[in-house]
Amino acid sequence: MAGLEGIEQPRGHSRAAAARWSPAVEDDTAAKALELFGNPTEAEVSLPSRPESAATARRLTQTVVLRQWALSPRMAEDAVLLVSELVGNAVRHTGARVFGLRMRRRRGWIRIEVRDPSRGLPCLMPVQEMDVSGRGLFLVDKLADRWGVDLLPRGKTTWFEMRVTER
Repeated sequence: MAGLEGIEQPRGHSRAAAARWSPAVEDDTAAKALELFGNPTEAEVSLPSRPESAATARRLTQTVVLRQWALSPRMAEDAVLLVSELVGNAVRHTGARVFGLRMRRRRGWIRIEVRDPSRGLPCLMPVQEMDVSGRGLFLVDKLADRWGVDLLPRGKTTWFEMRVTER
């Protein structure tokens, strides 16, 4: 993941991990994240620009997509991956102290935005099969229906949109 090498990488499934997970714990953790940081569907949520904030952004995204919007697990999985990539880029490349996360839904679409104070534009790089980094925007380009960058007077918003497919 862009900017998150060596941090919280996915691990293989094990019985120990499966035994510790439960929906009640998941819901409790999600509720705490919303309570602590705010709901990104109501207003932009500010998060510290640190690698561990990617986990918070993923948790918020998963909670909103699955629980609040009641969309498919596949859409949640893709949205979580893409928000992680955008957050990784904001953390790694902008030098910012904080970044913002905002999520919107309109008929047939979801939109997720990551705002940071840098006006440096992200760059979609060619990706080779054996590359171990630099795949973030490549993944966004492949999995999102649309994506882009809006320059602001003080920074930018990098966003992606996905069509909502009903279950």
